[in-house]
Amino acid sequence: MKKPVYLDYAATTPVAPEVAAVMADCLTLEGTFGNPASRSHVYGWQAEAAVEAARRQVADLIHADPREIVWTSGATESDNLAIKGAVAGHQSPHVVTSMIEHKAVVDTCKWLEQQGVEVTWLSPDRDGRTPPERVLEALRDNTVLVSLMLVNNELGCVNDVATLGAVLRERGVLFHVDAAQAAGKMPVDVRSMPVDLMALSGHKVYGPKGIGALYVRRSPDVRIAAQMHGGGHERGMRSGTLPTHQIVGMGKAFALAADTLDEEMARLESLRAVLLEGLRDLDGVTLNGSEEHRVPGLLNLSFAGVEAESLMIGLRDLAVSSGSACASATIEPSFVLRGIGLEDAEAHRALRFSLGRYTTDEDVRFAAHQITEVVRRLRNVR
Repeated sequence: MKKPVYLDYAATTPVAPEVAAVMADCLTLEGTFGNPASRSHVYGWQAEAAVEAARRQVADLIHADPREIVWTSGATESDNLAIKGAVAGHQSPHVVTSMIEHKAVVDTCKWLEQQGVEVTWLSPDRDGRTPPERVLEALRDNTVLVSLMLVNNELGCVNDVATLGAVLRERGVLFHVDAAQAAGKMPVDVRSMPVDLMALSGHKVYGPKGIGALYVRRSPDVRIAAQMHGGGHERGMRSGTLPTHQIVGMGKAFALAADTLDEEMARLESLRAVLLEGLRDLDGVTLNGSEEHRVPGLLNLSFAGVEAESLMIGLRDLAVSSGSACASATIEPSFVLRGIGLEDAEAHRALRFSLGRYTTDEDVRFAAHQITEVVRRLRNVR
């Protein structure tokens, strides 16, 4: 059976062949299968060396110190560890975030509210970006943490993290950034983006699922309370036996992303232009999110007069989504699109198209043709 053209790279990416190869080498007796915490024999030493090499590869992509990388099970756990860990121990803490963050941040902040933590929920602009001045206006004397994503997972728009981070650093407020959709898709440099905590994911960058990392700034050290206990791994911040094969896979994936970043960004920008050009003759197409401040491979488009659910059914030869994969089972309109001011009816007409490393020019032209045909057919049915 022929599979549909995959245009849902924001949901997950396939593991790169080079990544799968290094992972396989860490699974069997002949490979580096040992427990990295086993310090009494060569199997453990080899595994520890592999883990530390991968830690450096992840750090290099964001220009961090390897000692600032803490392994987790994914960006969701990284977000939880950063937010809960930063707030723990504070008397009457206050947190600032936005209404359109990833569910890993939104639900964590809602949980904090149930524990008595004050949370200010900011509304973004229509383009999906949260202006730094709006964040600064929300700060209080007891503000402990600001949490904003670098790239929105449904819109692809990019927040001005550098400007905001510099001011928060002066105010002594911790800054947490979810960068799961940014790493490998745009330059990320913690030297020029003064953030304190940054969540990263393996499976958004052609690595395996089930592995992620949290950047925790040093100099001066950022202190967060562990949320998982038992063994004191990762300098006491995240206990649990390290999955060598997944860590090595994430490291390799990040190294590949670093090697090809500029070239891949240019290629995806070109493919994006081809897709939009292919839809030029189709009336009633609206781009949701920022046209200027964005990553190249993610587009959120609304089609006037056509429900997204009907459109997805018609586009059986394309794998696309109507929003975040975390919420794809619900028929509720996207809270992100509602958060930027779209009415429910408008939000129900939007689809997310995300291009990636294995998307071809032929794929994009085929997609544009299919979208045009199906939208016109559905409009004529009414």
